Amino acid sequence: MMKPLMKKTLIAASVAMALAACQNLEQEPKGEKQANKSDKETELVELNIAQEEKRQLIELQQKQRQIAKKPVTTTGSRIMADSIDYNHTSPLVMPVPPVAENRENYKHFDDNGVFVVSENPVSTFSIDVDTASYTNVRRILNEGVLPPKDAVRLEEFINYFDYDFAGSKNLEKPFSVNTSVMAAPWNQDAHLVQIGIKGYEPEEKPLPASNLVFLVDVSGSMQSPKKLGLVKRSLKLLIKQLSAKDKVSLVVYAGASGVVLDPTSGDNKIAIEQAIDRLTAGGSTNGAAGIELAYQMAKQGFIKEGINRVILATDGDFNVGVTNHEQLMELIESKRKSNIFFSSLGFGRGNYNDHLMEQLANKGNGNAAYIDSLQEAKKVLVDERAGTLMTIAKDVKIQVEFNPQVVSEYRLLGYENRLLNREDFNNDKVDAGEIGAGHTITALYEVVLNDSKAKRVDPLRYSQERQAAVEQQAASGQRLANEAAMVKLRYKMPDGESSRLIQQPLYRTAFDKPQSDKNIQFAASAAGFAQLLRGGKFVGDWNWQDAITYARQAKGKDHHGYRAEMIRLMEMAQLLSDEVSDQVSDEKVDRGKVSTNASTVQNKVLVSMQKRQR
Repeated sequence: MMKPLMKKTLIAASVAMALAACQNLEQEPKGEKQANKSDKETELVELNIAQEEKRQLIELQQKQRQIAKKPVTTTGSRIMADSIDYNHTSPLVMPVPPVAENRENYKHFDDNGVFVVSENPVSTFSIDVDTASYTNVRRILNEGVLPPKDAVRLEEFINYFDYDFAGSKNLEKPFSVNTSVMAAPWNQDAHLVQIGIKGYEPEEKPLPASNLVFLVDVSGSMQSPKKLGLVKRSLKLLIKQLSAKDKVSLVVYAGASGVVLDPTSGDNKIAIEQAIDRLTAGGSTNGAAGIELAYQMAKQGFIKEGINRVILATDGDFNVGVTNHEQLMELIESKRKSNIFFSSLGFGRGNYNDHLMEQLANKGNGNAAYIDSLQEAKKVLVDERAGTLMTIAKDVKIQVEFNPQVVSEYRLLGYENRLLNREDFNNDKVDAGEIGAGHTITALYEVVLNDSKAKRVDPLRYSQERQAAVEQQAASGQRLANEAAMVKLRYKMPDGESSRLIQQPLYRTAFDKPQSDKNIQFAASAAGFAQLLRGGKFVGDWNWQDAITYARQAKGKDHHGYRAEMIRLMEMAQLLSDEVSDQVSDEKVDRGKVSTNASTVQNKVLVSMQKRQR
């Protein structure tokens, strides 16, 4: 490297020569001869600079070789070399890793509010068996971060777990309905009402023949062991469960879509696994084109009276082709009429589109799951394969009518994006959720009885019309006074278009010293977990420690350890919440100190001004 003094000398010489050239230009007429002379002088200066830099570089290399030849003495852990000038060593600058942009997408929603029974006695919603919210939040908590509130869907926390409900014994009545009551753990003056559904579960019999189309996103955003790598391993787990009666196709999409594997017998596992192994990521994401092609493959391999399903594996980051979410959902909705159902498996972080994945599964008469580990893949695709693949009832709706003689207020916990209008319950054209074989689905209402102290809403002063209706109902007979609510369900068979109705009353006596079981107790724990993550708007002073203590008491049977894992996640959330609280407190203290210091300085200035005025 050139020394500063030498560099200054050369620069000065260059400037002097340039000035001389300028003077010559003034004295002589402009022309081609003078321009050539100036160019030669410039070339000469540049040549001198280059030669000097080369000479300086040779000298530096010679010094380095001389230093290397001198002996270095090692004593213990110290290295001594008197030729090293530590005052002139270059600082070591560590590269700063780029901060990845978080483009995860969650749909905003507000918690369900409190309704007064005398004004709004009927609650209607579609059931939901998705579990993606719980596993995605688990991934976020395990990364040491509290999840966004909109990532938390309460019903998916509850329905991640199995419950010991009585089930149906035949497919003609594909599910049973169970109700139970307990005091709300966060409000002893209110009650929780559980509506538990248990789907028919085949008794040690193989599933019907399956025609499965794996639609795999191989775009550039999937290039990660936690994305495409985990997709491959997950699909191989499912392949091991298939037999010769089953068919498997493999479609991929990125900038363009293509068929990697035509419908292939399920017992040809080598060919299927080799096709999966060949998948590599790269390119942009044209999801719509892949969906169209996947349905073509499903139609080509269609099995009458069998399971026909497209299974999408992606992070949901669609960025070319049809990118409008409404258009994608319309596309899926139009395809479900062919009795080919659609499920979504979400993978990865950073750009995971939770909202789109849930909506596509809803429109495709399927379910949405998020795979954050190979263990979760085993749960969804092996342990719960029947529920994931085999639909036993579709368009399942729940409607609860509360009796104003008994119940004053109610609040539906979760299902905010599944709410329906009252008239939608009897309208068979309105889409709703599906139930898979062996699935358990739970819905919770928090209710306040007429004689309770926990009422949140004051009665209307001028509601004479409502009051007259209540009095008329009371006069109609003692039978209605014994009912707290009527629970109604509508559903269709998987290949049917007309709905069937189930009705079951919930009696007033259920609220008298209710004997709560472990099912509703643990469901309440999961609901409490979700509510605290969303800010705890309706749980009063109930805190993380209360929730953890209650969950430990309500854990019950835990064959796979999933309930114990939820308690561990609650403990993690408590730690993270405490950290946030401490940071907020520190910021308040710092702001207080700044304010105090500012006030002190201001007072000193005022005193000084007053002295000068005197």
